[in-house]
Amino acid sequence: MTRLALTRRNLMKVLGAAGFGAAVASTVRSDRPALAAAAAPATEGLGFAGKVIPHTGAPHVPATIVGGKIVEPQRTIPTMHETDVLVVGGGSAGVMAAIAAKRAGAKVAILERYGYFGGLWTGGMVLVVIGTHVKDGNEKKKVLCGIGDELLERLKKIDGGIIGQAAGSHNPTVDPEATKYVMDEMVREAGVDVFFHCWGADAIMDGKAARGVVFESKAGRQAILAKVIVDASGDGDVFAAAGADYTQWTYAIGTVHRHGNMDRVDKEKAKEAKDSGRKLPPLGGVTPIPSVTWVNTRGPKGDALDIRELSKLEMDHRRKIWENLKTIRETPGYEKVFMLDTAPQLGVRITRVLAGAYTLTYKEMREGKKFPDVIAVGGAQGANHREWPIPYAALLPKEIDNVLAAGRCISVDDKLLDDTRLIAACLLTGHAAGAAAAVAAQAGCRPRDVDIAKVQKVLREQGAYLG
Repeated sequence: MTRLALTRRNLMKVLGAAGFGAAVASTVRSDRPALAAAAAPATEGLGFAGKVIPHTGAPHVPATIVGGKIVEPQRTIPTMHETDVLVVGGGSAGVMAAIAAKRAGAKVAILERYGYFGGLWTGGMVLVVIGTHVKDGNEKKKVLCGIGDELLERLKKIDGGIIGQAAGSHNPTVDPEATKYVMDEMVREAGVDVFFHCWGADAIMDGKAARGVVFESKAGRQAILAKVIVDASGDGDVFAAAGADYTQWTYAIGTVHRHGNMDRVDKEKAKEAKDSGRKLPPLGGVTPIPSVTWVNTRGPKGDALDIRELSKLEMDHRRKIWENLKTIRETPGYEKVFMLDTAPQLGVRITRVLAGAYTLTYKEMREGKKFPDVIAVGGAQGANHREWPIPYAALLPKEIDNVLAAGRCISVDDKLLDDTRLIAACLLTGHAAGAAAAVAAQAGCRPRDVDIAKVQKVLREQGAYLG
């Protein structure tokens, strides 16, 4: 019998005849890119590998050390896209802004650093929509109308998508995955250009006017030009980079997590444990999935623009969550409870707050002060007080043009922050900013010069309640 020399080629022939060729070949790698590229198939095969393609992104020029200092060389940033309205941030406010602007007839793009929409509502798992209604005599009146309420109504069509979204109810609770899906579908249907996995890094300025945004991604540093930019980043990243005035806050930073098997708690044993004086960590509130609860945490007050602080908090919160779970599972009746997940986004509540053309105060809110430039009406956390109009000027920087704020970073005083940062208010101000941005872009004017009556008309046509 002739001995076959065991070269790599012969080995591949033997393994290929045995049906292992493709699988084994896919594990072979080379530390020499030129050889790897030459050996790669010209067309896509049936395995995991595709085909060799040209490098993406602009040629990279790295920073260097000059005289002990790190220096970035001057470089040209490629323009990846141009649009009428650019929304930076795909959270609850940003999605509303993008859909509203597109439905109003503008060309719209949205940037989001994660791979999904919803921000703290979905990724942060802040699942309850607080502030949907107000007290109206002896009744409750819904003020969260328009696109935000449309989203909630669509969640009703999904089994396990939402609870509490019924006549007579207020402050519904959603499922995060169902909400991501519905947001995807609404943005697709609107025809918005979507760019996930990229981070707004800088503003492109022409004097005091913003002309676009520089963003970072795996493809490097690129730019999108726009007539109007909606800053729905939550942290005011765009208006801060553009040079607008703002205040910066430390605030409580928490992390949400979810428990599973809550419907399998042995109630008799649990009652005995409670009667004996045994105390449990928080078990969480109900969700659309009967076996699952969600647990919010206040957390310590910190600077959520400090990455060292954020990194420590992420780890500290997860440690505490697991310690609490251990206590829960050691309690009679709760042995089957398990950790479903911890939120992939840290619960950042407030960082930068715009110092806008008008600053809405808590006193004005509780008095229900009327404004001629009203663009939204806020709700009461417990549906227990009157409605409060939100003026358009609270979305406008004092001097910087072509930027509108939306969401938790709009211009309000310190006592009102805990109302404007909630999901319902973010849905409302996002809707308003998107409609205003579209009207301004189509009129070719600065947002501060927009015809507010026309903006209000567009909002009402889109179902918004303005009082």
